[in-house]
Amino acid sequence: MLPLSDISEHAPVAGRRIALFAGAYNHISDGVALTLNRLVQYLEDRGAEVLIFAPTSNKPPALEHNGTLISIPSIPFPGRPDYRLTIGISRKGWNRLDAFEPHIVHIATPDYAGAQALKWAKSQKVPVVSSYHTHFASYFKYFASYNPLYQLDILENTAWRYGRWFYSQVEHVYVPSPSIADKLRQQGITKGLRIWARGVNPKAFNPLRRSQSWRSSHGFKDNDLVVAYVGRLVWEKNLSVFAQVLKRLNAQGIPYKSLVVGDGPARDALCEQLPDTVFTGPLEGNELATAYASSDIFLFPSDTETFGNVTLEAMASGLPAVCANASGSDLLVVDGETGYLVPAHDITAFASSIERLVSDPHLRQQFGTAARERAMAFEWNNVMGNLAHYYQEILKGSTESDRLPSVSDGMDMSYMKAVA
Repeated sequence: MLPLSDISEHAPVAGRRIALFAGAYNHISDGVALTLNRLVQYLEDRGAEVLIFAPTSNKPPALEHNGTLISIPSIPFPGRPDYRLTIGISRKGWNRLDAFEPHIVHIATPDYAGAQALKWAKSQKVPVVSSYHTHFASYFKYFASYNPLYQLDILENTAWRYGRWFYSQVEHVYVPSPSIADKLRQQGITKGLRIWARGVNPKAFNPLRRSQSWRSSHGFKDNDLVVAYVGRLVWEKNLSVFAQVLKRLNAQGIPYKSLVVGDGPARDALCEQLPDTVFTGPLEGNELATAYASSDIFLFPSDTETFGNVTLEAMASGLPAVCANASGSDLLVVDGETGYLVPAHDITAFASSIERLVSDPHLRQQFGTAARERAMAFEWNNVMGNLAHYYQEILKGSTESDRLPSVSDGMDMSYMKAVA
């Protein structure tokens, strides 16, 4: 296979038309939406045409989206209005799709609209690929806690049965990590698995953005050690564990300060539990990068990630990361080298890991330097170039679509080492 540096030249997307179907694109600013927006920008910068079909909200968009967006009718998810459920592609949407005549249909969310798009593509003999962004099965335990009508076993079994039906009909399934690929295989989803990790801009997220003035403006002193969380404030990110870890550190007299960057339905309750924590709300661009670099330790106990974009951004910013030993983080964090991986609900292990880093400045610096070095392998052009290679594989009618590639397929050596 070609080294990744040659992919943009030998696997061109110029002149190709890609129809992208997503469950979130601009109405919510989460890792999925940001990744898909970056994908669209990458493709369009290289001469591809992309038409995006996704639900929108009557509220102001959470982010300024890339590309041409066609709104899919949707309703709020029961109990979680920040998420949307598509209820079917409109006549206008069908007309735009027919006129667009895509070369590839890329379905990022296997919802109702995604199933409609799959059926349409099959009828038109257009190749279909899908990317796996959300590990829905891991979310169900939280949805069940919101509403007793959600029966956990029934939800999980139904979701996996549907997933086996859906993913068996696409050419490729792009998964963010080998551990997610293993989970899908265990559920009988084996066809066309390909590794498509997520990326980071190491120039934007950089230790050099550390700012004492920014720290001071948020009440942090020069010698304060700041433990940070960045991400959506939703309970399925294991925020109850985050709060308990900080309370344990307080009870043990560990000297630290805490920072939470982000917003979501759990924010008010979390503020009540952590009255001494600085909550900035959502940050973007340079201010977000400064918040990372101006912290000292990254704490992320979520066990529902498929990748963990925020962990990668923190590592690129030079922070040692203490994360749940779960899909997503287990690809990024090298335990004992760039941070620590601990059982997702082990409060004692999280607190002990934080305490170790707080008490040893040399270890913090050592881990932070190693974290930055590891993050460099996940530069965005590497991972997007890899996806362009997969598209080209489909467009050339490759017969190799039923195997997960070795880590050297279409990847440069740094990326190979990172995902191995």
